[in-house]
Amino acid sequence: MLALDHIAVACETLDEGRRWVEGLLGVEMVPGGRHARFGTHNMLLGLADGLYLEVIAIDPEATGAQQPRWFDLDSFGGPPRLGNWICRSTDLDADLARLPGAGTPVSLTRGDLAWRMAVPDTGILPFNDCHPAIMQWDCEAHPAARLPEAGCALRELVVTHPEARDLRARLSPLLQTPLVRYQEGPVALSAIIDTPSGPRALA
Repeated sequence: MLALDHIAVACETLDEGRRWVEGLLGVEMVPGGRHARFGTHNMLLGLADGLYLEVIAIDPEATGAQQPRWFDLDSFGGPPRLGNWICRSTDLDADLARLPGAGTPVSLTRGDLAWRMAVPDTGILPFNDCHPAIMQWDCEAHPAARLPEAGCALRELVVTHPEARDLRARLSPLLQTPLVRYQEGPVALSAIIDTPSGPRALA
């Protein structure tokens, strides 16, 4: 089974993404870390109910990526935007067998964190990246548990795609959450975040 784990904002530079999110939500993000295999780095924001928001970009200090970068970052351009959503699995191999195209598991570690993330060979997820990235935490620790309280909560994640009904039909046997809504239309992800200053739209 799957559960919503976090959402990811893609950007050309990490500082640009941080400033965009902090300007929209009115709260400060904290440093995350580096992912040597993909040549990326991130910053994090804790959300209520064990969720978090990630800002991720190509790391200019990295020596390069060992394979096409996750979250389709090799082809990213333009202003920061909500680019992906990530679901955690309790049995990654079994769930991937039911989700063709979701990718091949890659083992990653950072400090006491250990996880496996399914990454397609191209770095591009099905349904024009509207399909969630699937991962499994292989440790007791979770990033959200160690992030400072920011007073923010995910109210709704909206997944928009011309084939939204097919995507919902694919995921619904594995993912049961009132936080995700699917709608037909041009490809887009958007989220409503409740903040100390009121709800804010992230897209």
